[in-house]
Amino acid sequence: MSIIDELLKDIPVPKMAKVKQTFDNEQLDDVDQALQDALKQEEIRKTVKPGMEIAVAVGSRGVDKIVEVTARTIKFLQDLGAKPFIVPSMGSHGGASAEGQIAVLAHLGVTEESANCEIRSSMEVVEIGKLENGLPVYVDKYASEADGIVVINRVKPHTAFRGTVESGIMKMIAIGLGKQKGAEACHQLGFEHMGKHIILMSNMILEKLPVLFGVATVENAFDKVAHVEVLLPDVIESRETELQKMAKKLLPKIDFKNIDVLVIDEIGKNISGDGMDPNITGRYPTPYAHGGPEVNKMVVLDLTPETEGNANGVGTADFTTQRLIDKTDWDATYANGLTSTVVAPTKAATTLKNDRLALKAAIKTCNIFDFTKVKMVRIKNTLELSEIEVSEALLNEVESNENLTKVSELYELTFDDEGNLA
Repeated sequence: MSIIDELLKDIPVPKMAKVKQTFDNEQLDDVDQALQDALKQEEIRKTVKPGMEIAVAVGSRGVDKIVEVTARTIKFLQDLGAKPFIVPSMGSHGGASAEGQIAVLAHLGVTEESANCEIRSSMEVVEIGKLENGLPVYVDKYASEADGIVVINRVKPHTAFRGTVESGIMKMIAIGLGKQKGAEACHQLGFEHMGKHIILMSNMILEKLPVLFGVATVENAFDKVAHVEVLLPDVIESRETELQKMAKKLLPKIDFKNIDVLVIDEIGKNISGDGMDPNITGRYPTPYAHGGPEVNKMVVLDLTPETEGNANGVGTADFTTQRLIDKTDWDATYANGLTSTVVAPTKAATTLKNDRLALKAAIKTCNIFDFTKVKMVRIKNTLELSEIEVSEALLNEVESNENLTKVSELYELTFDDEGNLA
């Protein structure tokens, strides 16, 4: 028996119960029709002229209805006689390579076939100017040469800073279209200044390049489109500020104030840019964002297949498994930290050989006197929160919270022969 096995052999793993969380589930019944209605406004239609080559910026996040929204936007442009093409707009994602970014889009279902147009992918950028502080502003070369630019993105809270504009259309313009060099420039002075730099860089691009409009969605707590809006350049900042407020109200959560141990089955770039959304976990990679539960110890068990080895976020946890580490592509993971300048999330957390030991390690170190009374929550990932598992010590809080419902009796967690959760 190893010293780790010896130290953890008597640590109890609590019984768990399934709990349903209730969130606002309002959503658009027909996203495609809502988008068509928004696009057919005369002020939107007249931005497009026959024969225009239009770059349509599409990002790397798992945005609801991204395939349909992209296809509808492309068809709208084509019906007006334009010649749209897609530009992957995702900073350094996809291993900061042209081929990798096409692959990321394909994972999301966005292909030349699904969109019925060409995808032009390159990491080459042009510098269109500098901010007063000297930071350069970059734009994808293909987009910079187009007759028009359209940007598609979801508006939601950022995971590392707070501001009037966080993650959405303006961030896509400043960082997504800027590719690796643009993302690097925007992150250069850190997240303390990120909100300001996104607005300044985006506004410079809006002034110097023919951005026609942005297609913005807002999702509910179940990651379904609750709102879609088409924004002309002169209202992008003001409308996105309002959409950001809407997104924050609809954000899902783990509805406990204090958690001793939070167990997350999987993390990945398709879940969040941070692998797991800090707005949900309460664990942020910088001191410039806040919100969520107080979590003493956090465990992440595995990577999603879609993340292709990018384990950004694992360092935000306290414990992980050898299984996750064995799947990690460290070059892709480190590229995230080198671009964002935030490297703590790209480190390996304390690594145990299996799930059972990782859970026990978290329980042992969560600073409570009686381990049998550990307040433990287990979630699949930070996107799927309608049903979670909680330990017996949290059931009193479940009973007193009208948004929580116990839907099973307590049961033992089961592990396979290798010590991993079955």
